[in-house]
This record gives sequence, C-alpha cells and structure tokens, in this order.
Amino acid sequence: MGKVEAIIKSEIVRLAKREMRKVTSPLKKDVWILKSTVSQLRKTVINLERFIALQKKERDKQPPLKAAPEEVETSRLSPRLIRSLRKRLGLSQRNLARLAGVTPLTVYQWEGGVFKPKEEKKGVLVALRKLGRRDAKRLLEEKKAAENKKRVPKTKPRRKQKKFRK
Repeated sequence: MGKVEAIIKSEIVRLAKREMRKVTSPLKKDVWILKSTVSQLRKTVINLERFIALQKKERDKQPPLKAAPEEVETSRLSPRLIRSLRKRLGLSQRNLARLAGVTPLTVYQWEGGVFKPKEEKKGVLVALRKLGRRDAKRLLEEKKAAENKKRVPKTKPRRKQKKFRK
C-alpha cells in the first residue's frame, strides 16, 4: 500500500505544479513587463530631476532684473525718481538694496543725491520700473530664500556648567 500512496502523492504534486505553472506563467510575464516599465520610468524621472537642477542653476546664475542697454542709456534716474519707485513698490531701503544687490547705505545715498547708480545697478532699477508690487515682493522672497539656503547656522560650543557647593 505504501507504494500506491507514494505514487498517488507524487502524481498529485506533479499535477498541482503543472496547474500552478499554467496560472503563474502569464503573471510572470506581466511582472517582468511591469518591472521593465518601472525601471524605464525611474530613469526618466532621474533625467528630469537632473534637467530641473540644471535649469535652476542657470536661472539662479542669471540676474532676474535686467534691462536693455538702450533703455538704460536713455533713462534718467534722479534721487526723487528712485525714492518714488521704492515707495510705489512698497519696499524699504533695505529691501530695495537686497533686490539691487547693494547695501542699504548705497540706496540712502542714491536717494539723497550723494551718488548716482552705476550702469549695472541702473539697469536693475530700470527693470524694477516694469514690475508691480506683487512681482517685487515675490522677487524679494526668492532672494531671501536663496540667501537663507546659503547661510549655515552657527552653533555655539556648550559651556561647562559650574557646580555649586552646598
């Protein structure tokens, strides 16, 4: 009887394996296709992320505020016009200085008539004329965010606490 049981058992195992192969072989093909698709999608995402990083670097390199050289030459910037531009955009001297890439003292001196803006900064001011309040605030926020990314917080070394005697 032992031989018959073993034969029946082996036959059941053989038929079960055969049925499982019938069911799983199409699934194996589907899984293989899905894996290759996911792999291709991963590569595409990686390439797109690299492209975006390059685009961001290029955008950060280029100053956002530029005006045509002809426009800069023909424009006049008096201290009163600089002050009225700043007021119209709703900016403080510090914020205008941040947008123009100068110090707040320089803006103060421009508005006081002590100095005139050089050609490069004059181009920035001419470009600022074309912006509205929202655009100026957005540019300012972007500049602040970029500056904050560059700054590394400084940590102070811990001081040893003095032990008090009782």
